[in-house]
Amino acid sequence: QVQLVESGGGLVQAGGSLRLSCAASGRALSNYATGWFRQNPGKEREFVAVISRGGGRTYYADSVKGRFTISRDNAKNTLYLQMNSLKLEATAVYYCAASTTLAGTTSNLYDYWGQGTQVTVSS
Repeated sequence: QVQLVESGGGLVQAGGSLRLSCAASGRALSNYATGWFRQNPGKEREFVAVISRGGGRTYYADSVKGRFTISRDNAKNTLYLQMNSLKLEATAVYYCAASTTLAGTTSNLYDYWGQGTQVTVSS
């Protein structure tokens, strides 16, 4: 199985940028479709973006489309999320996830999860 570790979260002002990374170990990341989700306390985990195994196909939540970019480097076994023009509502814990089956927008499609990294956007 694969282990996932996120990094790159932090505090940023509204309008700023952050790049999250998700390092995989144990198995090659190329075996998995991968995605990013986010969650705030008391709320359900929310889909952000997904990328296919080879990186050729991506899909985004409407709330981040045009501002966030998901990418992957299978040679480095790493998934990325570039977040630009951050808004206050982007504040959340961000999780990367890997799926052995479909690349989808619902969390129950994913088999493996990282521990999360906190992103806080301030005004």
